[in-house]
Amino acid sequence: MFAWNPLLNQSGPTEFVFRVFTAVPEFQALLFLLFLLLYLMILCGNMAIIWVVCTHSSLRTPMYFFLSNLSFLEICYTSVVVPLMLANIWGAQKPIPLAGCGAQMFFFVTLGSTDCFLLAVMAYDRYVAICHPLHYTLIMTQKLCVQMVAGALALALCLSLQLTALIFTLPFCGRRREINHFLCDVPPVLRLACADTRVHQAVLYVVGILVLTVPFLLICVSYVFITLAILRIKSAEGRRRAFSTCSSHLTVVLLQYGCCSLVYLRPRSSTSEDEDRQIALVYTFVTPLLNPLIYTLRNKDVKGALRNAILSKAAADAH
Repeated sequence: MFAWNPLLNQSGPTEFVFRVFTAVPEFQALLFLLFLLLYLMILCGNMAIIWVVCTHSSLRTPMYFFLSNLSFLEICYTSVVVPLMLANIWGAQKPIPLAGCGAQMFFFVTLGSTDCFLLAVMAYDRYVAICHPLHYTLIMTQKLCVQMVAGALALALCLSLQLTALIFTLPFCGRRREINHFLCDVPPVLRLACADTRVHQAVLYVVGILVLTVPFLLICVSYVFITLAILRIKSAEGRRRAFSTCSSHLTVVLLQYGCCSLVYLRPRSSTSEDEDRQIALVYTFVTPLLNPLIYTLRNKDVKGALRNAILSKAAADAH
């Protein structure tokens, strides 16, 4: 007897659709405006940091070089997800082809991984600045800074390419499959495969450990040495200043790694698709929005440079 194969029951190429947030038009409009406003705030906040770092010579230091790269990553990261998400809020479900889903997953994982690696690089920069202040300029050269950013991107590209290629070799039964998410993230796409995905789940955990656990442990080790060095500073004002330069970075680290670990490192049996989608909203909108706010509100140099830039622009417009 001929065995029925679900893969043969496809009338065309495989497509995916995203599950709608709500079918109520009024709520659709409200969500669209809310997410659009958040997206514009993310773009404006991060572009302001890039602009102020590039235009003020006092901010041309390794710390602000990494911060401007982080802001650029946040802009790219949200731009991979949010425009498509906004297009899918209105009306009926809009399909995304298999290739389009794969491309979004590749760029999303690449940029998210680079983000995590860059936060570890920034922790190393703070370690050198506080633990080896006399050798800081000798160690943190412009060449090394560029190499570390390029290395973070290259490693992320390598891991992302292999993970995405592995996932899209899987068969997806039926012509149109619904993803219970607003983007082609790895866990929800894996759930739609009609094949054994245990190997793919294992690879996802390995990539998750390399992207999240290893950098986080390196950050923790850096901050142990930083804390010990700060406690040896005799003046209370000196200790306060040293802690304040690290607190912004540490806040961002806890937000980023905490949310991502909940999605990618939890056992599959304890994960809920709806929970994953809610957590993903945090690292898609909240973290990229808080990054510029945290760094500007807690950093006197950036606040001063922004204030001077706004005043000089206002003065120029007045004339």
